[in-house]
Amino acid sequence: MPATFKIHAPAHAGNYRLNKSLILSRLSGLKLETTPDFVIEDTKSDEYLKLFPTGTYPGLVSGDYKLFDSSAILSYLASKIPESPLVGQTAEESALILQFMFFAEADIMPQLAAVLYPTLGYSPYIKPAVLQAEGRLKKSLLALNTILLDRTYLVGERLTIADINMVCDLVPVMQYLADAKYRKEIRNVARYFKTMINKKVFKEVFSEFTLCVEPVKQQQLKKAEPKPVKPKAEKPKPQPKKKEVEEAADDEPAPEPKPKSALDLLPKSSFNLEDWKRFYSNNDTIPTAMDYFWQHFDPVGYSIWKVEFKYNEENTLIFMSNNLVGGFFNRLERARKYAFGVMLTMGVDNDNIIGGYFVIRGQEIPFEIYDAPDFESFSFVKVDHTIPAVREEIGDYFAWEGKSLPKPFADGKAFK
Repeated sequence: MPATFKIHAPAHAGNYRLNKSLILSRLSGLKLETTPDFVIEDTKSDEYLKLFPTGTYPGLVSGDYKLFDSSAILSYLASKIPESPLVGQTAEESALILQFMFFAEADIMPQLAAVLYPTLGYSPYIKPAVLQAEGRLKKSLLALNTILLDRTYLVGERLTIADINMVCDLVPVMQYLADAKYRKEIRNVARYFKTMINKKVFKEVFSEFTLCVEPVKQQQLKKAEPKPVKPKAEKPKPQPKKKEVEEAADDEPAPEPKPKSALDLLPKSSFNLEDWKRFYSNNDTIPTAMDYFWQHFDPVGYSIWKVEFKYNEENTLIFMSNNLVGGFFNRLERARKYAFGVMLTMGVDNDNIIGGYFVIRGQEIPFEIYDAPDFESFSFVKVDHTIPAVREEIGDYFAWEGKSLPKPFADGKAFK
């Protein structure tokens, strides 16, 4: 009996992840079963998580065999086609195919997600982070542009799964970001993409695709709609006796609820931290956001601290250093109402440092911060914001770029 392949994923025409397998299926005649009624919310169901604990889609099931990740599924399905040129005809071609698939998934797609998800409102929009991701995405596309200077296909003289994977991953770029001006800067990529997307098999699968006319603009953060809750039938409360009513009337007023933090007892500040966080997220940092910050900053109600990782000599890979910052931020959740900060990873793999600045309510490090398990791994030094060099450095750190950074910017996170 021939193997059956069932792919769990939303089956709309714009699903570029699923479309990788659908294109392969049309080219090879390999039979696939799709899930037309599948919706993204299904990835959170117990049934789906039992199959694919990562909760990602598409997910492929073939008998007892389960596989997630669109590129892995594409490669696996192609391997089921006897003597297929789609997977390369030599070991060298096969390695080049993997090279370009890894390049698309590791270099292009993470930066595309870091631009599109916040811009389309699926994650918080932090302008410096989006701008950095835009720059990195452009750098990867320019590299691809050089590679495609004298090529019709990525590997050899015929279509391979490297092309299927790359073209599908480029669809969101060409649909949402790369307008005519952008496409001129990556003209070889644009020529390659147009050639492929207009092939019959691609055109049929991406039936609703249109090239970008104007880059997508920032949209409101989408909030999940709460599920309707059935009101519970309330039991009738017994009427109080006359004596109880009289006693209650004589009671003193209920005490005010205790503040959740000692910081709530501080005199009210003229600096609205939440307003600053919103302004920072939605405007260019230099000069717009920093002009706003220095105009509104209250040095009595808030203090500014330079924060550095104490063990920078132990840092290895950039992504690991940045993950370390992310873990620290996660453990500062109780301080989110009282603090704002930017921490950058600067340098290169095996030679990088972590540093940044925090704006904190009050004049001391509060319990909400020093109680974090890894607080002791960071030094917090209060700075004098009236010193011009300090103000400039704070601006550069908040902007994730600038001449006062001790090493070239590599990655960063904002605590807001």
